[in-house]
Amino acid sequence: MPISNWSSINEKTLAIVMGGGAGTRLFPLTKERSKPAVPLAGKYRLVDIPISNCINSGLRRIYVLTQFNSASLHRHISSSYNFDTFSRSFVEILAAQQTPTDTTWYQGTADAVRQNLRDFLQYPYEYYVILSGDQLYRMDFRDVLRQHIESKAELTIATLPVGRESASDFGIMHTDPARKITRFVEKPKEAALLDELRIPAELLETLGHPADAELYQASMGIYIFNRESLVRALDNTHVDFGKHIIPDMIKESRVMAYIFQGYWEDIGTIRSFFEANLNLTNPVPEFSFFDTSSPIYTHARFLPGSKINGASIRQAIVSDGCIIDNATIERAVIGIRSYIKSGTTIRNSIVMGADFYDVDIASRTNGPELGIGRNCVIEHAIIDKNARIGDGVVITPKGKPDNFDGPNFYVRDGIIVVPKGMVIPDGSWL
Repeated sequence: MPISNWSSINEKTLAIVMGGGAGTRLFPLTKERSKPAVPLAGKYRLVDIPISNCINSGLRRIYVLTQFNSASLHRHISSSYNFDTFSRSFVEILAAQQTPTDTTWYQGTADAVRQNLRDFLQYPYEYYVILSGDQLYRMDFRDVLRQHIESKAELTIATLPVGRESASDFGIMHTDPARKITRFVEKPKEAALLDELRIPAELLETLGHPADAELYQASMGIYIFNRESLVRALDNTHVDFGKHIIPDMIKESRVMAYIFQGYWEDIGTIRSFFEANLNLTNPVPEFSFFDTSSPIYTHARFLPGSKINGASIRQAIVSDGCIIDNATIERAVIGIRSYIKSGTTIRNSIVMGADFYDVDIASRTNGPELGIGRNCVIEHAIIDKNARIGDGVVITPKGKPDNFDGPNFYVRDGIIVVPKGMVIPDGSWL
């Protein structure tokens, strides 16, 4: 049926952002913060992506589910997303809590929704949009809702066409030409099985691909449930949507695929996080924060414009409130309030900046200032917030294992990470 009244649909839709577990794949960036609160692109947080997609889609009732290190996430949400007092719009965090009927933490994505179901059902929402909190993409959820309603689906799963070489890294959905999901296989690897799971030729042509293309529908972890379907799907002890709920629903319910063909990146690991950030520095990146039709929202900090004092900067993002002296910066993301002194070279790196300015220098008796000192060399590194890097420091993963725990740094996926608030003395070689 055609949808003529979107305001009514939006009123009946609740968005739920999954904040994830302990974020072990993003450690040490999640050492002192929850995964959705990890800084992104110099001035944003991971959680800003799904929330902004919701707001740009007209969905203004949003819960964020989390349970680990949620203090900074609470501060960010409360300072960033304040709607009109007289509207019913909200962005709220639901942290794991003990109740008379459940004293456990979230055991998985489905369990997290189940434990908060009483909150989700107290208002007459008809549709529930469930989203991941660690993905970089831009999507209008009205398109997904439209297909969900018009196809009379009980569950709609957003999928992304991927090549054969990538299919074994995802949960793969197989559909008929009408996009009804008939099969789900988690990370298929056998050649014969992959042949069976290819997107049907008729559907490939509809999507604008050659009929013989070797493409597969990878689950994006984005779901739309009807109210009754969600309640029924969670009336059990299953803990995860991908592993348990969806395979069962495919057998007994009308489950449809919404095929998305834009940019999408899962940034749940240090390597994918690192590459997604640096790709933003490309002259024409696949994902652009400059899209004014669908902006990405975040905390308005009212910082001054950055000051560049003779630096050489090439292919970099420089955020608000920075002071950069005569340094060399190549393919890097420089976060808010970064202070980078002269003679320093930063290459293929992310500097997350600081939460405050180091104005009370007189009160410090020893140790480097907040920021990055003189004559440093930083390559293939992530410098987390509020780090104090002394003069003449070299930070590089060269000569180190791909995964290693040092005394004041970590190496993950071949990238060296200096944790939040770490102090690196003058002349150190990491």
